[in-house]
Amino acid sequence: MITATMFKYSIYGLVLIGGIGAAGALSAGSSTLPARSRNLYQEDTTKVIRLHNAERMIIIQTDSAAEQRFVGKVEFQQGTSRLYCDSAMLDKNKNIVFAWGNVHINQADSVHTYSDALTYFGNDRKAILTGNAKLTDSKIVLTSPTLNYDLATKIGTYDKGGKLVNETTELTSREGIYYGSTKDVYFKKEVVVIDPEFTLGTDTLMYNTETKIATIMAPTTINDGKMTMYVTDGYYNTDRGYGQFGQRPVIEDSTNTFTANEIQTDKQTGISIATGNMIWRDTAQKIAVLANYGIINQQQKSVLATQKPVTLIEGKTDTLFVAGDTLFSGVLPRLIDSSIVLQDKKVNGKDSLAAKQDTTEKRFIIAYHHVRIFSDSLQGVADSLYYSSADSIFRLYRDPVLWANGNQLIGDTIFLFTKNRKADRLLLDQNAMIINEVGPDMFNQIKGNTILGYFGEEKLDSMYVNGNSENVYYVQDDDSAFISVNKLQTANTRVYFEKGELERIVFVKQPEGTMYPLSKIPAEEKKLKGFRWEIGRRPKTKYELLGQ
Repeated sequence: MITATMFKYSIYGLVLIGGIGAAGALSAGSSTLPARSRNLYQEDTTKVIRLHNAERMIIIQTDSAAEQRFVGKVEFQQGTSRLYCDSAMLDKNKNIVFAWGNVHINQADSVHTYSDALTYFGNDRKAILTGNAKLTDSKIVLTSPTLNYDLATKIGTYDKGGKLVNETTELTSREGIYYGSTKDVYFKKEVVVIDPEFTLGTDTLMYNTETKIATIMAPTTINDGKMTMYVTDGYYNTDRGYGQFGQRPVIEDSTNTFTANEIQTDKQTGISIATGNMIWRDTAQKIAVLANYGIINQQQKSVLATQKPVTLIEGKTDTLFVAGDTLFSGVLPRLIDSSIVLQDKKVNGKDSLAAKQDTTEKRFIIAYHHVRIFSDSLQGVADSLYYSSADSIFRLYRDPVLWANGNQLIGDTIFLFTKNRKADRLLLDQNAMIINEVGPDMFNQIKGNTILGYFGEEKLDSMYVNGNSENVYYVQDDDSAFISVNKLQTANTRVYFEKGELERIVFVKQPEGTMYPLSKIPAEEKKLKGFRWEIGRRPKTKYELLGQ
């Protein structure tokens, strides 16, 4: 048999606590607390749920128990937590509250939760919030269709999708756990972070709402509109745009991409530090840099590489490797075609500089100390090197040496001109010399102030020796046996090669000199002044440069 009795109250303060205390049973028609209720109230344990306010109370009597239902501005208290709602039912035996309409839990003025409906287990201090569930701690707002919240541990969980808003940052996922004590949120499945400065997508993420640091726990993509980061380990400070990543992250922008064992990157400065097996690529210019340590400035589009750095410059049929103690590559300032500006000024009477800007980026490379270069057709060493894609010239400084097939080329400075990423010509400037070994301690030599060489099919085709040309040339008979040595002087000399090998020498003017029988040439006449044979410095394979 079920009976119901309705009471209407306007009770506040101590009158409320004494009149409708949830710890005691209020019998029909009675306004005083029974003795058992008074004892529970005096104990005042943190598990006791007390009613502070209600406009109406309904007692529903069943054969087994009596249920208390409260309607209108309902307020409960348990310890330092308060629960507000439009209506509620209290199961005193199980210490459970069922609440509906504008549900709000205020936990010690620190964490607030809201929902359309609530089941609250007082003994465990656990709440199940359903319908527009929301949690906020004054800094963040966490919403979900259903939210489980533990008031004792301050841990909230959801598994039907949720969104956390921290100032301008929104984080969504299918599942999540909020840790109120540490301010950490663990996101799982279909995790998306949207911020005015970046977007992030992953499957698993830990995020701290105070430090705004996202801890990377699974393959993650971070995009800030200018660059994209592919990372699997580390952390990203979403407020500062600073990240530190391990397990070979990849960072790329419109023209450059790089990876390493570990990368630190700072969006504010545009600088990234790559450590361990760094690979940096300029995809537009087809240039790559390998090193164990590198500093990349994405704002200036530059890279500084140390610890066994090697640059790879890709050609159409061959790749040139450049190694040194230190490598630096940057972008040249964009220039204005002054002739076009002048023409436009004549026509329109003003300078249209914006229209005359050269939009093609030109990259330069600097390598210094113990420089070595290698390609299938050309090898070299020098103290330092400079290359610019603006003129496609390699400049080698301080005791530079090049080897093209069997020919050693030296000069105070060497200029290697390229065209369409292929060797086109070269200039040996001052104290220039071509040396070709033809036998044990036997060297053909051509020396001049400058020597200009030309390539065909990436092999030496011809060379022009200009100014004070000196020659030592070993003469062979039809059977290729050596018969004599010529030592000559002339103003200019032309040298021709066949498949990269010395084929013939042509003297532009009548030479002066001496012919020596092979066995009669004095030792001091065998080599020209400045001769040095440095075959021991010649890189033999690209792996020598890569292994350093």
